[in-house]
Amino acid sequence: MLDLAFIREHPDAVRAALLHRNENPGRVDHILAQDARRRELLQEVEELRAERNRVSKEIPQLKDQAAREQRIAQMRQVGDRIAELEEQLRQVEAELEKAMLDMPNLPHPSVPVGPDETHNIVVREWGKLPEFNFEPVPHWELGPELGIIDFERGVKIAGSRFYVLRGAGARLQRALISWMLDVHTREHGYTEVYPPFIVKEECMWQAGQLPRLAENIYHDVEDDVWFIGTAEIPLTGLHHDEILDAEELPLRYVAYTACFRREKMSAGRDVRGIKRGHQFDKVEMYKITTPEDSYAELEAMVEDALDICRRLGVPHRLVQICTGDLGFHSSKTYDIEMWAPGCGEWLEVSSLSNCEAFQARRANIRYRPEPGAKPRFVHTLNGSGLALPRVMIAVLENYQQADGSIVVPEVLRDWMGGLEVIRGASG
Repeated sequence: MLDLAFIREHPDAVRAALLHRNENPGRVDHILAQDARRRELLQEVEELRAERNRVSKEIPQLKDQAAREQRIAQMRQVGDRIAELEEQLRQVEAELEKAMLDMPNLPHPSVPVGPDETHNIVVREWGKLPEFNFEPVPHWELGPELGIIDFERGVKIAGSRFYVLRGAGARLQRALISWMLDVHTREHGYTEVYPPFIVKEECMWQAGQLPRLAENIYHDVEDDVWFIGTAEIPLTGLHHDEILDAEELPLRYVAYTACFRREKMSAGRDVRGIKRGHQFDKVEMYKITTPEDSYAELEAMVEDALDICRRLGVPHRLVQICTGDLGFHSSKTYDIEMWAPGCGEWLEVSSLSNCEAFQARRANIRYRPEPGAKPRFVHTLNGSGLALPRVMIAVLENYQQADGSIVVPEVLRDWMGGLEVIRGASG
């Protein structure tokens, strides 16, 4: 959520930012109108309450019975007017809150301006694209041939966009998760958290998932709980309504979770393979920082994710996202993409964002710069470190051999029980 005072003071800047995000700048006018009406109502209510309080003290002092009854009748009318205005105020405040919650974050000045993903900028690339002396095969052929991905039984169990990992495939997924968690906790300085995969609705609002992404989220209506699409959601809720000490910051968390997305927004896309499923695993990095340090911490988080890519030995690139392609709650985002030679495309394996105070304001997460100082909102950052199953796709397709086997990346072999090559029926 944006700062309402900032919108009041800089309406033209907010309108320009919305245009760069392909959003209707008229949102600003609607918010300002609701805010002005709210303040008018508040002022009138407060004046009438003050009058009622003043007259209530005067009435017992009146000697004339008729004058006293007249004033009492007048105060009843004032009371009725106050009740009427309070109801109007509730409606206006509800509309203002709705409009504020649906207002996206403002892009950082360093974000390139562009209408869509075609204007994203490749910052740098790492590794040479592999050359094979055979035609590389996509993972949706490699996996079933090796017996490590079972699409048919996944669909039989749960429906379309589900699959089963078996044997060495399941172990490779588990190895990737465990190895990434160990690198982040032992070497990158993160504290591991294992959060719930299901959260209350308020957590979805705090993380900025609602209202925009409601159609893409699994929701248990009976218990009114929501299945997370990323660990960012419970990690945002971890400190909601708290005031942190400056000495605690930055907080650096890493979490493995299963993630659930309905993928209604991508109907008909990527229907083959495991690239886009309703359930997937992800290792997520999350930071809570002071505003002064947040962009340095974003660059450090990017390097932590790139370190994972380099160690896996998979060609990858860093992409800066333009204004028109930014996520709803992000001020600045980088994507990391790995090359998948079987699919013949770059796959996003991490999206790393600085949300500034956007989520903190929604979740009321603040810190006290020094003892006795007025609390300020923290900045929150998040980034995949990394996301499965696309890392799995990149590993399978980059490390495939002519006979259909898969070489296990050296960094994963200790987590694979020493297995060096995945062959048919292995596991």
